[in-house]
Amino acid sequence: MFDALKEEEIVNKVGGRFKLSALIQKRLVALMKGARPLAKGDHPMEIVLNEILEDKIYLHVPALEGEETPGALEAGGAPDLGLDLR
Repeated sequence: MFDALKEEEIVNKVGGRFKLSALIQKRLVALMKGARPLAKGDHPMEIVLNEILEDKIYLHVPALEGEETPGALEAGGAPDLGLDLR
């Protein structure tokens, strides 16, 4: 079920294990709060992994200087935590 985590493809797609962990955590929280799934899966973790592999979500990390995080709220009223849906 979580074989994708054993592959380097998903780690490289996100930009490292730390970023992958942060993205998974933020998206799982959003799903648990009622966000609409963007991919198929039987388990929330499987949904998140499929969303990443299908390039439907990514982690937005603003630059240290000059770039601000986009608006205070994402579509649907969820706070912007740096998780971008495509």
